[in-house]
Amino acid sequence: MKIVLQRVSWASVSIEEKIKGSINRGLLLFLGIGPEDTESDASWLVSKICSMRIFEDEAGKMNLSVREIEGEILLISQFTLYASTKKGNRPSFNGSAKPEMAISLYHCFHKLIEQKMGKTVPTGEFGAQMDVSLCNDGPVTITIDSKERM
Repeated sequence: MKIVLQRVSWASVSIEEKIKGSINRGLLLFLGIGPEDTESDASWLVSKICSMRIFEDEAGKMNLSVREIEGEILLISQFTLYASTKKGNRPSFNGSAKPEMAISLYHCFHKLIEQKMGKTVPTGEFGAQMDVSLCNDGPVTITIDSKERM
């Protein structure tokens, strides 16, 4: 699994001009799922994300997690994180998981992150055309690949 994590002041996702989910201060997560990914990858990523110290403490140091600041999370599925641009000018998405498998792991990830956060985590809609709006705080943008744990 691959994640692009952005620390945000606010974020929202709309489908057909209707807001599907929105958050205030917290994390916007773009989640890509590969064919070799498992529930173990989801569990590891959820733990990593919820514990990552990327919010400032009173001294201005990135020392607090999203849970410690009682922040929110918005989760968006994004198969394009597995794009290959090695050949030609049109990206290939053959490296992403097939939709049947990906949707199951996406729901697993969503359930795990809601449990870890202890609150509802709004989402986009798997496979839908979405418009995502955000105010990146910092800016802070981090990529995490569950296959690169060491």
